[in-house]
Amino acid sequence: MKKIRFLMLFFLTVFSVAAWAQTEVTGVVLDDANFPLPGVNVLVKGNKKGIVTDLDGRFSIKASVGDVIEFSYIGLETQEVTIKNYNKLDIKLQASAMQLEDLVVVGYGSKRKRDVTGAVTSVKSDAFNRGIVTSPEQLIQGKVSGVNITSASGEPGSNQAISIRGQGGVRTGSTPLFVIDGFALDNSSIGGATNPLSFINADDIESIDVLKDASATAIYGSRGANGVILITTKRGKKGQSKVTYSTSLGTSNMAKEIPVYSADAFRAKVVEIGGQLIDLGGSTNWQKEITRTAFSQNHNLNLSGGADNLTYFASIGHQDQQGILKNSELKKISGRINLTQKLLNNRLKIDLNLNATNTKSERPAIESLIGTALSLNPTYPAYDENGAPSIFADVFNPLIRLDLYEDLTNTNRIIANISPSFEIIKGLDYKLNLGVDNSNSDRDIQNRPSTLPQQDGRLDSYYISNKNNLIENYITYNFDLKEHNFSLLAGHSYQKTFVQYRHWSIDKFKDNGIDPKYNPGLGQELDLIDNLPSGSAIKNELQSFFGRVGYSLKDRYLLTATFRRDGSSKFGSNNKYGNFPSFAAGWRISEEEFMKLSPFSNLKLRAGWGRTGNQEIPSKITQASSTTSVTGSTSYPLNPAGTFPGGTTYARLANPNIQWEVSTQTNVGLDFGLFNGALSGTVDYFNKVSDNILLEVVPSDPIQAASTYWTNVKDMTITNKGLELALAYEYKSENGVSFGLGGNVSFIDNKIENSPFTVLTTGSASGSGLSSATINGYVNGQPIGTFYMKEFIGVNDQGMSMFRDVNGDGLDTDADRVVAGSALPDKLYSFYGNIAYKGFDLNFNFNGVSGNKIYDNTANSNFYKARLAKSLNTTAAAAQYPSESITNPASISTRYLKNGAFLRLNNLSLGYNLNPKMIGIQDWVSSMRFSLTGQNLFVITDYDGYDPEVNTDRSVDGVTSYGIDYLSYPKARTFLFGFNVSF
Repeated sequence: MKKIRFLMLFFLTVFSVAAWAQTEVTGVVLDDANFPLPGVNVLVKGNKKGIVTDLDGRFSIKASVGDVIEFSYIGLETQEVTIKNYNKLDIKLQASAMQLEDLVVVGYGSKRKRDVTGAVTSVKSDAFNRGIVTSPEQLIQGKVSGVNITSASGEPGSNQAISIRGQGGVRTGSTPLFVIDGFALDNSSIGGATNPLSFINADDIESIDVLKDASATAIYGSRGANGVILITTKRGKKGQSKVTYSTSLGTSNMAKEIPVYSADAFRAKVVEIGGQLIDLGGSTNWQKEITRTAFSQNHNLNLSGGADNLTYFASIGHQDQQGILKNSELKKISGRINLTQKLLNNRLKIDLNLNATNTKSERPAIESLIGTALSLNPTYPAYDENGAPSIFADVFNPLIRLDLYEDLTNTNRIIANISPSFEIIKGLDYKLNLGVDNSNSDRDIQNRPSTLPQQDGRLDSYYISNKNNLIENYITYNFDLKEHNFSLLAGHSYQKTFVQYRHWSIDKFKDNGIDPKYNPGLGQELDLIDNLPSGSAIKNELQSFFGRVGYSLKDRYLLTATFRRDGSSKFGSNNKYGNFPSFAAGWRISEEEFMKLSPFSNLKLRAGWGRTGNQEIPSKITQASSTTSVTGSTSYPLNPAGTFPGGTTYARLANPNIQWEVSTQTNVGLDFGLFNGALSGTVDYFNKVSDNILLEVVPSDPIQAASTYWTNVKDMTITNKGLELALAYEYKSENGVSFGLGGNVSFIDNKIENSPFTVLTTGSASGSGLSSATINGYVNGQPIGTFYMKEFIGVNDQGMSMFRDVNGDGLDTDADRVVAGSALPDKLYSFYGNIAYKGFDLNFNFNGVSGNKIYDNTANSNFYKARLAKSLNTTAAAAQYPSESITNPASISTRYLKNGAFLRLNNLSLGYNLNPKMIGIQDWVSSMRFSLTGQNLFVITDYDGYDPEVNTDRSVDGVTSYGIDYLSYPKARTFLFGFNVSF
């Protein structure tokens, strides 16, 4: 027995020594395209020490037979390998197939995609649109169903009109709430005419999440009525230290000219119609003279990395984009630092986000420049015999105007927030969010003095300061009770904004070679008539209490309840607070036993209901306001020969009863996935009704101190209902070929009901004889943005315009105006795709709209026969009717109302990822990429203006206008070469 025991002990010792004996395990880690993966975390499970792969994806680590080695990398499936011998390991990591586990950012936190019960769409950086991008909305244009993004102008950094599931207000706008890394912006102007969101460097953005229905947006209460867009910027990743430099160089040209007459055609046509031809012998294309081939460059350098307790991301970017109109340019320098520090055994986590941007914008006098170029006689020579811009007796040469006019804006913006969170006990976290957003902008518009041609100099100076402070405290608690999972959120938010505006001007500068902006004191006219200083200061405060409860049973039955109570200084003392609840439920049908053999990898039914408020109204409207003027209607002279002193009258009466405009929305949706997630899609039906509409109305009693007042119209509603469908398919083959296709379509029906106005007109027209005319009308039973005008039916025997006699009284009056279509499209659609093989990839994106119309106010004010007869240039449409009189005025009518549908190839990009090992620089460079991108390559449309994607703001008394094109900045066609390298 002793011998047996000895032998057993001997063999156990031998086996134990063999088992615990360690040696070097080596190998290489590749991605699914067989490229080496540097920076992969390699760890022997149970051992705290690990390594990362080198630039060739190689590793060497000590392990024993039976050990489990774990290979992990952000965005790829973690793989575990049990060591059976000491042979070399070849590891291939696949892209994560569990897309349902992706985190989706929601209000005050994030959720697994599979657990989301609201209508939420997430777009990651690899799916962003390519090309020249000056603001984040452009990154997702056409990528999210139900979201209409309109680039209303081709100007660099121009405003982007964006609406989520239709227009919800008359005077309150439809801009969604933007939240950047947990900081809610206030959408106020920061000065100049460029987009207030252009301060964000697109290269810094990691993902954009769009919250569309009330169950998703109600956590933001009064600011969620128009949807919420959450922007998440990039952060450093543990175990990866990386330096990346990217650049792009591009050229842009005008995508389309308006086809006005050439010089020869102009000469013949003016004579043909019996006009008075003025011929100076030239042949000038004035549109070409004021435009150019524009160059752009974009440079970005970022550093990222981190260890167990500290990760960092830092970037600096420079963008210089010339516009295709001369003297048009946007320059931007931005810097960002994002830090995450963990302390106290990872119980304390501190996130810091800091962004600073300087933006400089130069603009010509766009409307004047384009209007002159379109109508100026093409027989006028652009330059004289000395090569200088020609001087004309009757009109300013637009090339001279380019030299004399200057509009410069300089904007500085700093936005920062720090968010420490502390784990009190397991699952219970407290978070503090402190944020500041400070911007200031100086804008100088100067007309330089000139002797020949004669022009007095003028200087207008504007200053805007915007301060936005935020403090939030909230706690979250997540816990499980066997098959029951709970998540709780409760918090408080306080946000204060202060916006200050000042303007002054001075006239009559001498032509002495000194620009007015450099010495305003040289101006000789400073009075209170033409140069009255102006300014304003507005402070708004918002205090909120919010909470959310999430419940999951067996990981398949989901419930979410949200509540927010907002108090806003914009409302009166009687209705300062509003309550905004929401409820949503989800059923993950694919997790049921009866679905185990089905082809669905995911099938989830969602339903939600909620109420959100709208406080995007003018400040102080609940308070009384007075104004002072020097007129006989407000004061009287103190003596018979004296002048009137300043008199004060009421401009607005106090109304403490004004309350929140409220939107109630229901949503039913279905998410599905087939073939292990290769084919995925969503279907959503929504119905959003806005009531308690805030309007400025005329009092029923004519004897009032003020002519108008603000109130809630109780019975008036604005309804948006529709259907959204999105579909995507991805395929990867073993031979390295992969491709993806996707698309979405949205059908939206908008309607106004129970308005107190027969018609509420807006959309002021511009042009000779059109100063008091309007184009849009808000009419009961019709959508917002409806065109309301006379119906043109041709010309009569006298050559004058004829309009349909709607009321049959035989007279041509405003009573004959009709509803003539809407500026809002009832169908939005897009489709996109990509294909990749052995380092090459091709990406494309189309987007379009239909069901909408455009009013061509450019044609209405410039292209009619009477102007052609006076030797002003027009298009051929001006002479469409041979019998039309040359004295026929151009009235607002359906003659200039056109189909606004279009399909655009938004961008097309060809790229190549070069393996640094192929050229022997793998020791220094981890990746290289070259790309060629075309932007706005073509548009299929019937619209004959510069571009159908247009929306010139022609609002009247705050009532929003839609679908009007008036001398809009032309769109460009752009080609970009890009280069990206990582070290």
